Amino acid sequence: MLLSGHTGEVLSCAFSPDGRHLASAGFDKSILLWNAYGDVRNYCAITGHTGPIVQVQWSRDSARLFSASADASVAMWDAETGERVRRLKGHTGVVNSCSASRRGPELLASAADDSALLIWDLRQKAPVKTFKGMVPLTAVAFSLDGGTVLAGGIDGDIKAWDLRQDAVSFTLESHEDVVTGLRLSPEGDRLVSNAMDNKVCIWDVKPFTITPTRLIKTLQGAPHGFEKNLIRPCWSPDSQFVATGSGDRSVVVWDVSSESIVYKLPGHKGCVNDVDWSDAILASASSDKTLFVGELNTSEVI
Repeated sequence: MLLSGHTGEVLSCAFSPDGRHLASAGFDKSILLWNAYGDVRNYCAITGHTGPIVQVQWSRDSARLFSASADASVAMWDAETGERVRRLKGHTGVVNSCSASRRGPELLASAADDSALLIWDLRQKAPVKTFKGMVPLTAVAFSLDGGTVLAGGIDGDIKAWDLRQDAVSFTLESHEDVVTGLRLSPEGDRLVSNAMDNKVCIWDVKPFTITPTRLIKTLQGAPHGFEKNLIRPCWSPDSQFVATGSGDRSVVVWDVSSESIVYKLPGHKGCVNDVDWSDAILASASSDKTLFVGELNTSEVI
């Protein structure tokens, strides 16, 4: 199903945790909310940012939305009314990514071009923690327990910040170019990363690991284009597959165990910037100003 309504490049899409709704956002500075099942229609348009929205995320209870914007702010929205609940100001550059904690205290992490990783307690206006890196940060993801935040930047490194110690607990090194997206597996033990070196990597992010390197697998086949967009990956709900967009206008799906491409989905007319997976439904957001939503039968692959 083709979803149209945005007037600019669609940079991000995300299913609500309850699977009922899909949010999309992008260059037109708006967030569109869609019903995920039945009559897949846009039922709410949210505006308020003064710059493009680079990423949109849901709260764990599906009641609120978070958005990272080029206007140097992060916003929290009521997903039912579309009204802005809070504007979080602390960055001095484009905010490229945000991630909400899935367990523990309800926190939000944001990463920006100002090289800062900010941690927000959503009951307060100012960040509760500030980690200043050496390079602009482009992707962020909370660990499952909420005690660690993983952040990637333009140097290709992914650092794991321990929020209890306020220090880097480990660094993931393999990418040779800008990290464009991070996503934790549903079980929380693995991380998938995409980067402009045209590699998708899967990492062991358990707190304690006996392997000499945390890199588990490297997947090939989803090239970045000349646009150098922040292309973000996702996991299937059963963690057996990984999907990502591509600069060649396709959605690429790998079987993680075999490291083989099982689907290369065409249809978009521009770079596919983001993908998300809910049950058997895969959504993709593209620079062609549209989204595709379709059912993917992975049982045939297995």
